[in-house]
Amino acid sequence: MNHENFIPALLLVCFAGLATSVGSLIAFVSGRRDPTVLGFSLGFSAGVMLYVSFVDILSTARNSLEAALGAGPAAWITVLSFFSGMILVGIIDRLVPEAENPHETHAGCDKKLMRVGLTTALAIAIHNFPEGFATFLAAMESPVMGIPIAIAIAIHNIPEGISVSMPIYCATGSRKKAFLWSALSGVSEPLGAVFGYFLMKAFFSDAVFGIVFAGVAGIMVFISLDELLPTAETYGKHHYCIYGVVTGMAVIALSMLLLGH
Repeated sequence: MNHENFIPALLLVCFAGLATSVGSLIAFVSGRRDPTVLGFSLGFSAGVMLYVSFVDILSTARNSLEAALGAGPAAWITVLSFFSGMILVGIIDRLVPEAENPHETHAGCDKKLMRVGLTTALAIAIHNFPEGFATFLAAMESPVMGIPIAIAIAIHNIPEGISVSMPIYCATGSRKKAFLWSALSGVSEPLGAVFGYFLMKAFFSDAVFGIVFAGVAGIMVFISLDELLPTAETYGKHHYCIYGVVTGMAVIALSMLLLGH
């Protein structure tokens, strides 16, 4: 982990987290979401995160573990850490009640608008905490790796911002309140990054880095499969979602080749 990348990494996480505010602004100026654009964008995000996780992050984690423990143990620990990351974020997802989960489909404006908006903001904040840590750790290792991940998370956060701001705006008629709660829901990403940084700094070693980095890959794969792709299918169109996945993989693969990463 390169500590010289702290500021760029933190800025990338802030950019990703505050994309919920962009979603809030979109909700104010648009009465509907374009299913084609939304489906493609979320698919693109999933493609980026899946490709980076399997091709780059896991190999980096395994190399770090091999340096500390040797090839045999490194292979087993990489796999265990990967699935542990998936289990961790899965547990977090299950702890959020379904009716208040931002990744479950909600109906339009109803009698419980304010409560829906506020509980959705809380749920998003809980989910964004490990996302912020994952983005930050990748950017600390390499800003080249962190930039596409931050963009992918940002695209994912835009519809989350919409899901927070729309109910609150409909309930209160206040753009200011809706925007504020939407922005606050994204603040947990940089908080997760800072928490993770100081935790890693206190216990850092090649082995710890490898374990955590493999877990980050698991977190990102789970987010892609459990959140990005189902949301793209729900609000978008199937084929455009798949086109987005393939395009996202191709773009990140090409960028990594051109940058020699």
